Amino acid sequence: MAIRGLGPGGNFCSCPDYATNELGTCKHLEFVLAQLEKKRGAKVAFARGYHPPFSELYLRNQGRRSVHFRAGTDCPTKLKEAAARLFDQDRDGLLPEDRLGELDDFIGLVSKSRHELRAYDDALDFVAGRRDADRRADQLARLFPRGAGDPKLHRLLKTPLYPYQAEGALFAVRTGRALIGDDMGLGKTIQAIAATEILARHFGVSRVLVICPTSLKYQWQSEMARFTGRRDKRGARVIEGGRAQRQNDYALDNFCKITNYEKLQPDLELIAGWSPELVIVDEAQRVKNWNTVAARALKRIDSPYAIVLTGTPLENKLEELISIVQFVDQHRLGPTWKLLHDHQVKDEGGRVTGYRALDRIGETLAPIMIRRRKSEVLRQLPSRTDQNVLVPMTGPQMDLHRENADTVAKIVQRWRKIKFLSDKDQRRLTCALQNMRMSCNSTYLLDQESDHGVKADELAALLDQLFTAPDAKAVVFSQWTRTHDVVIRRLQARGIGYVSFHGGVPSDKRPELVQRFRDDPACRVFLSTDAGSTGLNLQHASTLVNMDMPWNPAVLEQRIARIHRLGQARPVQIVNFVAKGTIEEGMLSVLAFKRSLSEGILDGGSNEVSLGGSRLNRFMKDVESVTGSMGSGEAVTAAEEADPVDGASDAESSGDRAGEAAVVQAEEATTGSRDASSDPWQALVQMGMQFIGAIAAANGSGSAAHPWLERDPASGSQSLRIPLPSPETASRLGDLLSEWARSLRGGTV
Repeated sequence: MAIRGLGPGGNFCSCPDYATNELGTCKHLEFVLAQLEKKRGAKVAFARGYHPPFSELYLRNQGRRSVHFRAGTDCPTKLKEAAARLFDQDRDGLLPEDRLGELDDFIGLVSKSRHELRAYDDALDFVAGRRDADRRADQLARLFPRGAGDPKLHRLLKTPLYPYQAEGALFAVRTGRALIGDDMGLGKTIQAIAATEILARHFGVSRVLVICPTSLKYQWQSEMARFTGRRDKRGARVIEGGRAQRQNDYALDNFCKITNYEKLQPDLELIAGWSPELVIVDEAQRVKNWNTVAARALKRIDSPYAIVLTGTPLENKLEELISIVQFVDQHRLGPTWKLLHDHQVKDEGGRVTGYRALDRIGETLAPIMIRRRKSEVLRQLPSRTDQNVLVPMTGPQMDLHRENADTVAKIVQRWRKIKFLSDKDQRRLTCALQNMRMSCNSTYLLDQESDHGVKADELAALLDQLFTAPDAKAVVFSQWTRTHDVVIRRLQARGIGYVSFHGGVPSDKRPELVQRFRDDPACRVFLSTDAGSTGLNLQHASTLVNMDMPWNPAVLEQRIARIHRLGQARPVQIVNFVAKGTIEEGMLSVLAFKRSLSEGILDGGSNEVSLGGSRLNRFMKDVESVTGSMGSGEAVTAAEEADPVDGASDAESSGDRAGEAAVVQAEEATTGSRDASSDPWQALVQMGMQFIGAIAAANGSGSAAHPWLERDPASGSQSLRIPLPSPETASRLGDLLSEWARSLRGGTV
């Protein structure tokens, strides 16, 4: 810290909070000032002021960041006169940004005078960053005088760039650290690769780190080679395997290395040692939650250049945008408290009820973010037709749906009385809501034996009609792989070829599935969970069917963008199967608020968005509404927040959680009404009893299917999926078993 006075602005602290809060002070400075004021002679000292013999060039973080000059008591008259011409004396020695280029001459003059000038690192870094940006802009103007229409950009890659793509590449290079937020399907990847080539050829970049979901690593490697022709050492290396292999991979001399979000935290030291000069972050909505391991690790990676790619920079709430933008420019949106204070609307109780002045956020982001809509830049893109098909529920489906709805209603009633939900109630509520959604597809998703449901038959009828055209193909999405099992039976009965893409497919095998779907005329259906909702190019199909609607509308658009994207030559048909009179029908209205929030900031839509109450109240009221009339879609907004997607591995976040509900139910069966952590021996005994019951059910002696059992639909083989106890219970069990083992060795038992 540096203390120069009581007021903010002149003091300094090296903590991150001081650098970003725009207050010119922080808790550390305030604490030290409070302690100093208690000392004898403090009032006199502060009144006398800070008058060092040396001069200072320093950065102020009060409001907008700015560079200032303070003359020392020994500063020569000529230097003071030169400083008066360069710095604005009426604004505490402010260095105007249009005079940054004159600073070197002034520093040289100081050096000749042998007067001591302390130019602090943060001020010099700030000046260097601004001047680097000016130099890049000047050099780009010389290299590509015709801008996005320059012929040299047309020949930059093996594939010609569209004008808007060339504009995006130039924007990313000119900005240095940029967010490309184009609509999904407009070619953000090729823009990032084009920017990479410009930086490599003209700005000395030789080490590029690509961070993306696991499912996209090999696609990035393929497209880097395809668009640039860089291969071998000059090409891209996928980082994979154990720690030793990854350590060796980072030690190799490659132009580009490609890793996934889950490996950022364990490999931070390796990444820092390699020192990437450009970091490309693909599908950046994965770090929308600032508190996830991946988000925290990403922000610790230091590089002079960064390109962040996401078609959905804002999915649910304003705070998500902050997390993504902070990696690009931690100062751009200012402190979170100030941003929320300026744009949140609160009621008398302090609860957030809406957002205001969202257009101002878009204006603030304009220098670092470029975003184009399909309607703006690709008018030749084929039309898209969306159709919601309401399908009836069978009796067994409705029984399961109603049973879980009753569970939800009881939890809602309990919440009404005490305004509190325990962890167990929250798990039960999430499980019941998930079971309601699963029952809408087929009873098979819950019991793995029966198959009561209409959706798969409706899909089969749709495909029969679609495949009268010999070259027609379709992409079918569902959150659960057990839906794939139900659909596969219909496809096999009709002799229709297919591939099944989900989180359990190894990343190095995934390109083979995409290639087979693209090149094999007999493979006509691409079944996918949400593991395939990002990054894949499936535009050789023109029909996409959603067997179930995701909680998040951004995920829905990501699914659709697999076929409605650059390169699509036919009109696109989107079919959403919705179970009538169920939670799914209520989900249809979930898009309204989230889309209006996103459009207000990013696309110049409405400047004000109403939330209609606190999040918890909305959640419980909407859950009650869904289980009652099944007509309100807002329940899924809160239910989504209970789904821990942020920071999950690809397999977890892919929607490949077919046995999740059964596992939760089994876990509750083992714990009963008693907290297992209070008696870990009891939990172990009960889990053992469940295990015996599962074995009995597997041998056919059980009275009903056991929730731990899973059956492979192809081979018929069975496997057990055993829920783990809570970390607290597991820890206590470990301690008790260790004590028991020691007592056995000592002969005391």
